[in-house]
Amino acid sequence: MNILELNNVVKRYQQKIAVDHVSFDVPESKIFGLLGPNGAGKTSIIRIITAITKADEGSVFFSGVPLMAAHREQIGYMPEERGLYKKMKVGEQLLYLARLKGLSKKDAKSRIDLWFEKFQIGDWTNKKVEELSKGMQQKIQFIATVIHHPKLLILDEPFSGLDPVNANLIRDEILLMKQEGISIIFSTHRMEQVEQICEEIVLINNGKNVLNGTVSDIKQQHKEHLFEVEYLGDTLLDFDNLAELQSNENGKLIVKLKEGIESNKLLRHLLDNNLQIIGFREILPSLNEIFIKTVQ
Repeated sequence: MNILELNNVVKRYQQKIAVDHVSFDVPESKIFGLLGPNGAGKTSIIRIITAITKADEGSVFFSGVPLMAAHREQIGYMPEERGLYKKMKVGEQLLYLARLKGLSKKDAKSRIDLWFEKFQIGDWTNKKVEELSKGMQQKIQFIATVIHHPKLLILDEPFSGLDPVNANLIRDEILLMKQEGISIIFSTHRMEQVEQICEEIVLINNGKNVLNGTVSDIKQQHKEHLFEVEYLGDTLLDFDNLAELQSNENGKLIVKLKEGIESNKLLRHLLDNNLQIIGFREILPSLNEIFIKTVQ
């Protein structure tokens, strides 16, 4: 089942079409990448999903029913531009934000204590937000986003400003939430992060959906039939019209299979000609390469 479904969604701002008939589904208990260059329409889509604004056309379903304002309590959203009150103390702020999400004072305090213990930041309770570093503020923002146990979590550049240790800490929590059944929309410009944690993606460009599917399927669709061959000793440069040599350096061949040729046929040819092979793998394009190619 899908936690979220967008069907031909359109959003206009005067004469500009920010979202142009976008459709995609976010499966339950999955990490879903919402990608696109600056100005592509991602923020407008997130505002529609969080019921901040309404679509001018199309429909949005949340857990199988039309999206409505009441669903906000089941959604956690951490925007790229952080929304903490700099003069408030950390503990007071988290309590206030948790109460806004419908938690009782008792439940809110209990969950705050749990997260403070998990992140080992109990001594931050009486500090003002402005006294914290950007990375520390990021952790507080994350707690505020997830404290009400949302069914859908939307994270926009969640690792921005974090050092590697704290980035791993937040990533582990995201993966744990996914295991607990929470659906996550992950928006970032860092394609290597998408490859690490996302299972499905949608790529938005100029307000349109230009790419949608599982990460593995998309890589297969954009592969260029390139293979890397690691070998020992002398190399055979005769590929019997099976492939074209792209490079040959430091014991590694990069070859491109010709149309209709299977990789096993090339491998068999190399072995039959006594090439001592220690590695043979297909080179799939990175999401970053696919992103650039598709957007350009």
